Amino acid sequence: MSDQKQLLSVRDLSLNVAHSGMPVVKNVNFDVAPGEIVGIVGESGSGKTLATRAIIALIPPGIRHAGGSIFYKGKDVLKAKEGALRQLRGGEIGVVFQEPMTSLNPSMTIGRQLEEGLILHTKQSPTERRENILSMLTRVGLKDPAATLTAYPHEFSGGMRQRIMLASVMLLKPALLIADEPTTALDAVIQRDVMELMVELTRAEGTAVLLISHDLPMVARYTNRFVVMERGVVVEQGTTEKILTKPEHPYTRKLLSSLPFRGHVRCIDKVTAPMISARDIVVDYPGRKSLFKKGAAKRALHGISVDIHVGEVVALVGGSGSGKTTLGRTIAGLVQESSGEILFQGKSCKSDWFDYRMNCQMVFQDPYSSLDPRMTIFALVEEALRLVPDLSAAEKKKRALDTLEEVGLGDTFADRYPHQLSGGQRQRVAIARAIARRPKFLIADEPVSALDVTVRAQVLELFSNLQKRYGFSCLFISHDLGVVEQVADRVIVMQDGRIVEQGDRDTIFDDPKNAYTRKLLSAIPALDLNGSGGVTLKWRLDA
Repeated sequence: MSDQKQLLSVRDLSLNVAHSGMPVVKNVNFDVAPGEIVGIVGESGSGKTLATRAIIALIPPGIRHAGGSIFYKGKDVLKAKEGALRQLRGGEIGVVFQEPMTSLNPSMTIGRQLEEGLILHTKQSPTERRENILSMLTRVGLKDPAATLTAYPHEFSGGMRQRIMLASVMLLKPALLIADEPTTALDAVIQRDVMELMVELTRAEGTAVLLISHDLPMVARYTNRFVVMERGVVVEQGTTEKILTKPEHPYTRKLLSSLPFRGHVRCIDKVTAPMISARDIVVDYPGRKSLFKKGAAKRALHGISVDIHVGEVVALVGGSGSGKTTLGRTIAGLVQESSGEILFQGKSCKSDWFDYRMNCQMVFQDPYSSLDPRMTIFALVEEALRLVPDLSAAEKKKRALDTLEEVGLGDTFADRYPHQLSGGQRQRVAIARAIARRPKFLIADEPVSALDVTVRAQVLELFSNLQKRYGFSCLFISHDLGVVEQVADRVIVMQDGRIVEQGDRDTIFDDPKNAYTRKLLSAIPALDLNGSGGVTLKWRLDA
């Protein structure tokens, strides 16, 4: 039976794989009260997304309901007919998915997509619908709502698309909002803006929120209660403060201990010549061409100069569009600079391009798209050794297998393909490819942003151990300041294609001078270990 005081009651919910009967969600119980914000946390594969999709009967075809009930306003959703479910989805329960670009129709204007829900669920006239849409777009921070109506999704940034998704859901004033990793792909400032906006809108309408995330600091900041799931089972639930300060289950303690914390200060030799020097780098992207004229060029980098010393890890941080990835790709030779020069060990990299490319490797954000799906793991790592001189075929094979062992995979993974690996394992393969040549310089572009908290901790520990073992210099590009605080020796802050502040890590984090740096740091909540297996929440620069 459901609790009449609860908006949503999930009772003993179980889901199985249809063809094998293997359980993926087992006897899950939780409640959401009207106006409450409840979090569901856990690693990838914990069943949190499947359990919440069952609330609106949107489980994948290969999954079947094996038991339990889901009561929404006292009625069992699992027994509802399709017509009632259509009214429930959108009209009563709204959903914001992780990637708005896949949720928004690329062939329809924003105005048509926002109007669609109002046509289905309300009896408003066209004039009323337009007024309500413009009002909501203004509330979510769109600068020109009228122009937005005729624009398409690809014309907006990730943060703007997520605001539009929020607008489309909140237009219908749902009683419950399911937010599935709503800020995973966004930078720090936009993450906080989107979350604050979501909380503001839901409070104004009295909407309850079910927040699914592996971002523990964000869950800690915005939820009243949260549920911890592991392998389809709820292992712990309670008030946010109680679980954070005194977690009872070992898995919850494991999640909390996997959060990034500040590493030790390392002594870096800055007397000898830098390993990499970028001098006055300017990058211009050509403007969009039309039938009669050529568009104005867009300047992505405005005279950037950077030094990276031997064995140093330099973190490049900034919001989306700040130019940090462009700078990394320019240093790697993947983007042609319009002017400026890149020096490798004091000499122009163009004087011996082959030597530079052999010693400069890159780890990309998404390993699945950077690894050839037709090649085995062994072949992918061995391919990186193809042009290494003075290595025989037998030595290349041994080096490839040894490198797989170093990244924690071993020869048991050698004959597998990328799709047979988890996200964390694929990122280990990408790191193995990069270090197989024993390069002197490595560029890591958001290498852990797509990983959940425990896998991220494992990959960061692996990265740190390899860096200590081989002593390579590294440009570490990230918008996750918690990760930066753990791995970086020095931090460079970029905004709009310019460096606004740089210095050693402790100075930047403890005493930032630039207003934009302070804004970045203040956008990220921090969790500090309290000595009893729990953590305490604080905002950086909270004064």
